[in-house]
Amino acid sequence: MKLIKKIAPFALAAPLVLTGCGGNNDTKKDEGTANKDTAKSGTVKLIYARGKDTTNATKKIVEEFNKKHPNIQVEFREMPSDSGKQHDAYVTALNAQSSEIDVMDLDVVWPAEFAQAGYVLPLDNFIQKDNVDMAKYNKGAVAAASFNGKQWAMPKFIDAGMLYYRKDLVPDGKVPKTWDELIATAKATKGQGGTKFGYLMQAKQYEGLVCNAVEFIAAYGGKVIDENGNVAVNSPEAIKGIKKLVEVAKSDFVPDNNNTFTEIESHTAFLEGQGVMIRNWPYMWSMVQDQAQSKVVDKVGVAPLPAGDKGSAATLGGWMSAINKYSKHKQEAWEFVKFMNGAEGQKISAIEGGLAPTLTDLFNDQDILKKNPFFKEQGFVNALSAAVPRPVTPIYPKVSEIMQINLSKAIAGQMTAEQAAAEMEKQLKDALKK
Repeated sequence: MKLIKKIAPFALAAPLVLTGCGGNNDTKKDEGTANKDTAKSGTVKLIYARGKDTTNATKKIVEEFNKKHPNIQVEFREMPSDSGKQHDAYVTALNAQSSEIDVMDLDVVWPAEFAQAGYVLPLDNFIQKDNVDMAKYNKGAVAAASFNGKQWAMPKFIDAGMLYYRKDLVPDGKVPKTWDELIATAKATKGQGGTKFGYLMQAKQYEGLVCNAVEFIAAYGGKVIDENGNVAVNSPEAIKGIKKLVEVAKSDFVPDNNNTFTEIESHTAFLEGQGVMIRNWPYMWSMVQDQAQSKVVDKVGVAPLPAGDKGSAATLGGWMSAINKYSKHKQEAWEFVKFMNGAEGQKISAIEGGLAPTLTDLFNDQDILKKNPFFKEQGFVNALSAAVPRPVTPIYPKVSEIMQINLSKAIAGQMTAEQAAAEMEKQLKDALKK
């Protein structure tokens, strides 16, 4: 399918520039080693951690796995929906060598960091032993979890930011193709059809703001960090993108409390029929079509995010599953990871959660396409083809923090776009020197 060909080049181009590797001298001992408790005939309990799932996917994956593996029972532990808070919670626990969590989902920008820190278990021996064909997975997704010649996580799903719009309020021929057109459309349609907002986005000081900002900056030809690892955020192009972000985020067609909106607040408002357009991830499609929670069923279309001077850009995302290096049940944890990220688990994620698979053959699965028809639509394909990675750096959490703080100040009117870019440049250069 054309879709598969288009996804492969860009999906999950994640940070892979780390050098050195800490805490992995006992790799051979850890790989494939089960705790003595697992040899007992009793049931092994695993703790699986991931962020809040507003769909039924995680629950069903756990239920199906537990049915098929009566001697291994997985318990889902919900982490904060804010990925930054998830990251910090994992780091705190793993720094203390906690074995409480066995399997965890990692944001696409974390695997190399967690591998370098010695938090997660290399999976190569498991993969080879069970003849898991990694060639069947999206190449970019596999590469995103590879570091120092080893595979540290299994790719679960891929993401890219995209524009959802109300088809009854914005005809197909009028879907905004540029950010200036979106601003005009949002102003003109706000209040129509019972809506309150012309546009919804993620503007809280958290990782989602970085994703939105990367899209604006790239659309106008800018970069935060260039391909050579140099800080490039204080450029005319990047500043123009930041200015447009601030213009949209401070407009009268977004919520007054826009700076408190994450994916959850924004999709909730859209599902309630309060928004004309929204920037969000692919997961939202299944929610839009769910009559139990959506007031806009059959009224929504999807398109690439609007373009700036240099075209449309969508922040590339996705999540992966890794095994805690300190887990006492490594073999059992692998069985769950293998199931969840295999064909059966990914099919559940796609059907129940609207998540785009990393197993490319699943884009031909009729059950998945029936539930997610936009997986084969040109708007979805084009949105994925516009994907760009977040800054590629071994200290991504610090980079994200610097961006969040300064972008939030710009949106709040505490500094200009030029001042925000200059301050980010200074702070990012200082951080990269350390």
